[in-house]
Order: sequence, then structure tokens, then C-alpha cells
Amino acid sequence: MSPGESFVKTIIREVVHECIVRGGTFFRHWVDSKLFMEAAMTTYSPSFDTIKMQLYFDLSYTSKREFLKEINWMLESRLNQVSREITESRMKTKDHLDALYRKIITFILLGSGMGSPSDVSAVQEVTAALQSIFPSNELGPFMVLSKGEKEQQLSELTMTVTGIRLFNKSTKKEQEMEITELIPAILCEALLVTSKDIENELGVSQRLAWNYTALLEKCNISQLEEYDVSLIQLTQALYNVRQHELFLQILLADSHSCAKRIEILKKDICSQINLLNTSVQPKTAVPTSKVFPLFKALSKLWSELQDEAELLNIFHNIAFKLQFFRTTEDKIFSKDILNNLLEGIEVKTDKQRLNEQSSERIDPRHLKQYEWLHPEPTKNITDLPLQYNGFCCYTLVNKDGLILPGNPYIGVLKHKEKLFVFNSKEAACKFAQNPDYFIALVEEKAKSLPELMKLLKLHQTPPCVQAGKTLLGGQSESFTQTDLHPLVTNFVKPYEWNEWELRRSAIKLADLQTTITHSTQTHLSHMRRENATQTWLPKEVGCQSKRDGETGVPKPQIFLAGLRGCRDGRMEKINLTRSINE
Repeated sequence: MSPGESFVKTIIREVVHECIVRGGTFFRHWVDSKLFMEAAMTTYSPSFDTIKMQLYFDLSYTSKREFLKEINWMLESRLNQVSREITESRMKTKDHLDALYRKIITFILLGSGMGSPSDVSAVQEVTAALQSIFPSNELGPFMVLSKGEKEQQLSELTMTVTGIRLFNKSTKKEQEMEITELIPAILCEALLVTSKDIENELGVSQRLAWNYTALLEKCNISQLEEYDVSLIQLTQALYNVRQHELFLQILLADSHSCAKRIEILKKDICSQINLLNTSVQPKTAVPTSKVFPLFKALSKLWSELQDEAELLNIFHNIAFKLQFFRTTEDKIFSKDILNNLLEGIEVKTDKQRLNEQSSERIDPRHLKQYEWLHPEPTKNITDLPLQYNGFCCYTLVNKDGLILPGNPYIGVLKHKEKLFVFNSKEAACKFAQNPDYFIALVEEKAKSLPELMKLLKLHQTPPCVQAGKTLLGGQSESFTQTDLHPLVTNFVKPYEWNEWELRRSAIKLADLQTTITHSTQTHLSHMRRENATQTWLPKEVGCQSKRDGETGVPKPQIFLAGLRGCRDGRMEKINLTRSINE
């Protein structure tokens, strides 16, 4: 994701959050504002539907990795309550242990995705499989395990039981069982209808786009005004169905990718079941160390298959809701009026337009100042990241906002690290004469038609920054986005912080009941451990008091001479005080 897309999505999330904080859902506010605007306008504007469609897709669609994270998070949220009840249980009576065993069965059913706790046959299958590897009389040792060890054992039991159930279902019939028979009905439905439904919706949008394009090219404005349809409405309707077409193409590509992955997983599951058949059937007893990993591997493949099927279901739901934002002909004029307007006008498909112009090629020798890419030396030229989503910007500027898909086989112009395509050789030559001029006109056009920002992917290159130039003499504005509250994903489930739990684990590992001491115990080591206490030493109490200061004058000194050793008793007083001026 580019910084521009990330920035736009951040703004969208903040707007949605603010609307929710203020006491309502975002779409309610959006619809209210739309109704207000439509009430103020006398005619219908398809621009609102296009913007709502773009907003819905940005909030609903993300990468496959993020979708899988969300699917796993939803599964964990369903299992958390049952897992907590199992791992935190401390009761050891028979009735409580029986209830705990039933909770483990419920946990396995929810985690495997094969049936629900209300399905009696599914509960019986899980109970039989669980009894074979984890009888109810083993709940005693299970209860003394730590919470992390319990969670790990629950996960292993779920994988092993799921593998056993899949293997048992595949061996019920003599002929090979279809994998689709094991998949829940809702997932089977998604596998069958998702791609087909998206293709049907895509065909409807493409036909509308071809019809609207033909009208904009050939129809007179006076003819449109006869049916109360403006040229702006028809142009906005074209933008709407083109945007719907692009979104459906993304969903269809993802659906095909999921379908291919599902076919691969089906083959892997069949291979794993055949491997189990060869390992289990010929022998009466098989070591658990050999067969349990096979069951777990089968369960892992089954979990991946469910994830892919859930992804298909998500894509189908997004495509189904997108159709409500599409501007059909009945919103601006009836189908009969459309047929009347198209009478005598040739409606060309995108493929026909490409075939008509494919013979025209740009000769790089005539336009040496630019770099041109052609199909022959460039592999997968249609998969290149083309500017403006592959539409011809010259046609957009010179034909009142008409958008036509560019033909990369004419030649792809590389200008300032961006790739531009055109619907004709003439458009390519004229654009090459002054590319920056046409780029600026496209950005100016998008200011009055906000849906073009998303449709042409202009949000990836903000208009305020000119491509290929820097600001402030070699400096450029840049920013980084950091999550406000990042989620920690590297949890270590076996980690234990409780000191007493660690002591219990150490005592279990030591197994003192079966250990004999052969050495001499000292007084400190004989069933004792060193203890230490922490005390606070008394503080020394003291106080601060004022000290008398002295002046800097000389100290008076008087010497009395003649007091001793003089018979006449004459005494003299001598002043030895130093002068102040010294």
C-alpha cells in the first residue's frame, strides 16, 4: 500500500470513528447528508453513489493476509470462552469431570468447523473419536497440567480428532468420496456461486459502461435534454460503472486465486487420505507416533481449505453489496429511453476498441526524448502499474471528462518514473509534446469531480507535489505512519509467570517420590530452602540550624609588657591590632 492510500484510509477510519463516538453509525450520517443534498438539488447525481461505493470498498476490502487474520481472530473469539472454562476448571468430582469432558467435545466441534454442538450425529462422531485417543479417565492427569499445557493439548486433540473424522468419512463408502461432501453447505454454496455471480455483475457494469461511452461520444446534448438528462449526469454515471467494474475485477481475480488454491488443497487432502489408507488398513495396530502426525496434517489441510472458502464467501458478500451503489439506467432514464438514444449509434466494447487501434504503433525514433515500452520486448505489459488506472488522460482532458481505457500495445510512455497509456496514436503524440501540461489539467479536473481521485488513483501522487521535483532546494516533505495501539502477535503460550506454578512444574519434573538420595544431606539441604527477608534500615535523623556569621574586620590584639621579670613594676600597653586599610 502506498503512503497516499494509507493516508486516505486513515482519514476515513477517523471520520467513521468520530461519527460512531457522536452516537450513530457512519452510513446513517452519510445517508442523512446525502438526502439533504439531494433534497437541495433538483436532479439526481451519480457522484454520491460513486463516492459511497469507494468508501464502502475501502472499509470492507483489505489484503488476503489481513482477511485471514480476521478469520482466525473470529475463530479464536468463539473458542476463548469454552477454552477458559476448560483450562480454569478446578473441580474433580465425577459430575464435574463429565461436564468438563463434554466441554472438550464442544471445543473440538467449534474448532474443527465440522458440525455444531447441537448436531447429535456430529457430537457422537467426536465423542467416539475422542474416546479412542483421550478417554474420560485421563482427565485426572489433564487437570494437574498448567494452563498453557492444557491449551496446547486441546489444540492437538482438535487436530487429531478432526483428522480421524475426515478419514472415517472418506472410508464410509467403497468408492472415493468427493471432498465437497465434507464441506459445510454454506461454504459449498460460496464455492459454486461466487465467481459466477461476480462475472455476471461485471458483465452488467461493462455493458452499461459501453453504452454510456457511446452516448457521450455520439449523442447530442439537445437529445439528452429532451429526456431531462444532463451531460454531467451521464459522465458521472460512466465514472460510477467504471469504478464498479474495477472493484469487481479485483474481487474476481481474488476469487479465481482462491478457487485455484482450493483445487490444490483438495488434491492434497485426497493424497493425505490415501496415505492414511496405506498406513492404517493393512495392519491391526499402528503406533500413535506414526499415525497421529498424518491425522494432524490432514486437519491442517482441512483448516486451510475452510479459510479459502471463507475468503470466497467474503468476496461474494462485498460484490453483492457493491451493486447497490451502481448507477443503472433506471436511475437517470428508463431502459426504453436508453434504447432510443442509442438508436443508430454503434456501441463498441473495450476489446473492439483495442483491436481497432492495435495496428497503430509509436515509433520511438520519432520521439527520442522519451522512453517508450512496447509489447515485444516487454513481457506482461498489461500487468504494468499504469498511471490513471490504465485510462487515457488525453481523452479525459480534451473530451469533457470522457474516460477510455488506454491501449498498451500502441506504446507505453515512461515519464518521470510513471507509465502512461493512450487510446490512440494521435493522443499519445499530443500528450508527449507537453506531458506536464496534461498532467496538471487532469489534477485540475479531479478537483471538481472528487470520485476521480480514487478512480484514477490520483491519491497516490498528491497534486500539491509535482512529480520529479523537490521542495526547498533538495528537501521534500515526508511522513511515516505508526499504529497508535499496535497488536502484539508474538505471544508465547507456554510462558508461565507465576512462581508457584513454576515450582509445581519443577517438582513434577523432579519426581521426588521415585527418587532415592545417595549422597549426604547437610542441615540446610534437608527439606529446607534458604530464606531471606528484606528490611529497611533506620534513617539517620538530623536537622539544620542557622550558624552565626562573622565580619571581616581585623581581630583586636593587645599585648601587656612588663608584667613579669620587671622589678620596677612598670607596665606598657602595646596595640597589635592590624589596620583596616591593609
